[in-house]
Amino acid sequence: MLPLVYLIATVAVIQTSQLAVRQAAREAGRAFATSDTAAQAAVRTRAAVRLALGDQHLPDDVTVRYVAAGADCDAAAVEPRLAPGAEFTVCVSRQVDIPAVPSILAGRGITTVGKYSVHVDDFRAVS
Repeated sequence: MLPLVYLIATVAVIQTSQLAVRQAAREAGRAFATSDTAAQAAVRTRAAVRLALGDQHLPDDVTVRYVAAGADCDAAAVEPRLAPGAEFTVCVSRQVDIPAVPSILAGRGITTVGKYSVHVDDFRAVS
């Protein structure tokens, strides 16, 4: 019975992280695309990620990257633009430690990745 309880707890920890990074990527993409300036976009993106992780009671220990639209999250990073019609993908990744397993055995743990494709509105005016 104890191994089953441990397995359920481990899956719950990993699933919580996966849900949080998916939501963080989505909120970061929306915050970026609705910003008025590039400086504002960076601040709003960081705040959106913090809020999404906070909703799941997780620390703000993620990596946020931008890659070309449709690319995998391990592709080369790109600089996101607020230009009308711009497209890119937001990738949020987080390392999850496996509960009750020493890092010497678990290594770096499990990486959870959330990704969201952003399309800046074609008809928006950007300052």
